[in-house]
Amino acid sequence: MNIIKFLKDWTLPVSITVGTVCYLTFYYVPQLDELGTQLAPVFDVIFPLFVFLTLWVTFCKVDFHQMRPHRWHIGVLVAQLLLVAVNIGIIFLVETDVEQKLLWEAMLTCIIGPAASASPVVTGKLGGNISTMTTYVLISSLASALLIPLVFPMLEQAIKVSFIEAFLIILQKVSIVLLLPLVLGWLMQHYMKGICAKIAAMPNLSFYFWAISLSITTGITVKNIMHSTASLTLLLLIAVTTFVLCWVQFGIGRAIGHHLGEEVNAGQALFQKNTALSIWVAYMYLHPVASVGAGCYVLWQNIINSLELWQYRKSEKVKN
Repeated sequence: MNIIKFLKDWTLPVSITVGTVCYLTFYYVPQLDELGTQLAPVFDVIFPLFVFLTLWVTFCKVDFHQMRPHRWHIGVLVAQLLLVAVNIGIIFLVETDVEQKLLWEAMLTCIIGPAASASPVVTGKLGGNISTMTTYVLISSLASALLIPLVFPMLEQAIKVSFIEAFLIILQKVSIVLLLPLVLGWLMQHYMKGICAKIAAMPNLSFYFWAISLSITTGITVKNIMHSTASLTLLLLIAVTTFVLCWVQFGIGRAIGHHLGEEVNAGQALFQKNTALSIWVAYMYLHPVASVGAGCYVLWQNIINSLELWQYRKSEKVKN
C-alpha cells in the first residue's frame, strides 16, 4: 500500500526515472538493439496517442462557457515576447562565439514555444482553472506559430521552409494533439453526457495518461543527449541554464498571476512548454544541439511540477 501511495504522490519523477532507465538499458545492452529498432515505430505511434487521450479526458471536464480571453493571458504573452526579444539580442551579441550562440539558441527554443498542450492537466491538479488554461494554450499556440517563422530566419541563413509552410506545419502539429481532442470533448459533453460523466468521475485518469507520455518523452530526451555531438561542457551549460530559465519563467508567470489573481494558471502558462514542438523547431531552423535545451527543459519543468503537486497536497492536508 505504501508503494502504491508513493507512486501516486510522485508519478512524474517515477515516469522520468522509468523513461531514463529504459532507454539507457537499451543503449548499453547490445542484445537489445534489434528489439529497440522494432519498438521505435511503435513508440512513434504511442506517444501522440497518449497525448491525445490525456487531452481528450481533460476536455471532457472543461467548462466551455469559461473559454474566453482573460487579462492574465495578455500579461503572460507580453512577458514571453519580452523574454524572446532579450534572448535574440544576446544571440546577436555573441554571434561570433559558436558555443555561446548554440547555448542561447537552445534557451530560445524553451522560451518561444507555446504552452504545453497538457498543461491544463497539471493546472487542474493544482486547483487552477482548466478552461481558462485551455484558452491560453490555444492563444499561445497561434502566437508561436506566427512568431517562430518570423524570428528564426533572422538567426540562421539555411532555412529549409518558407514562412507560410512553417506556419501551417506548426498549426498542423498543434491541431492534431490539441484541437481534435478539444472538439471531441465538446461533442461528448453535448451528445454523450453519460459517458462523459463517467470519464469526469475519474479525476486522475488524464494525469496518468500524461505520465506515460512523459516516460516516452524522457527516453527521447536521453537519446538526444547521448547521441549529441556537442562537447560535455556545452551540454552541461545547456542543462544548467535551462534549469535556471525554467525557474525564471515560473517565477515571472507566478508574479504576473499573483498581480492579476490567477497565480497557478499564469505560472503554468509561462513555464510549462510544448517541448516536442520546441525540439522540432530546433532541428528545422537551428542546430541539432539546440534541441538538447528543450530536452533538458522537459525534465526540469516536470520536476518543478512534482514539487508543486507535493506542496499542494501538503497544503490541502493542513486545510482538512
